[in-house]
Amino acid sequence: MRNATMVFAVVFAAAGCAPPAVRERVVLLPAPDGSVGELIVQSDRKNIVLNARYAGAEVVGDKLQERTYTEQEVKQRFADAMGALPQRVRAYLFYFDYDSMAPTRESFGVIDEVRDELTRRPGAEVIVIGHTDRVGTGPYNDQLSLKRAESVRDILVKAGIPTERIETFGRGEREPLVETPDETPEPRNRRVEIKLR
Repeated sequence: MRNATMVFAVVFAAAGCAPPAVRERVVLLPAPDGSVGELIVQSDRKNIVLNARYAGAEVVGDKLQERTYTEQEVKQRFADAMGALPQRVRAYLFYFDYDSMAPTRESFGVIDEVRDELTRRPGAEVIVIGHTDRVGTGPYNDQLSLKRAESVRDILVKAGIPTERIETFGRGEREPLVETPDETPEPRNRRVEIKLR
């Protein structure tokens, strides 16, 4: 499967979602930005590559058939199933100055967005993940990334988000946004990600 992060497939079996002749149906849904990945549907005799918005494959009897839906058809036919899909993960970023545990002043603009989104998603988990650039030792950066995550957690708590809803993690320099050689300062890697899921 190519571009797995962009693939959203929904499989509907005959139990109440499809006419009796259709045993199984797969529809490729676009990501929020409209892009799609690629999904291969296989049977004993045939392969179908789905790589376009609302491309589909159906098993009718013992035959695999290709089908393309319109957006309107998908919304009407699969409204209940799509309503049961989990909400997409929302992510927000705080950036930090070199060797600092305090977010940059510009980063504070996302606090209201996070609080508003949590009001709309009362059951959402709040995951706060700290990161560093590649300057410094691995153990030092692990500690610094966790301290950054904890400082953002404290900011969220002051903004009214209950502590028990927030989990914090430090990933050090292991997951950079921008790949750099060791000991290279990179402001975009000095960050905390807030993920609501």
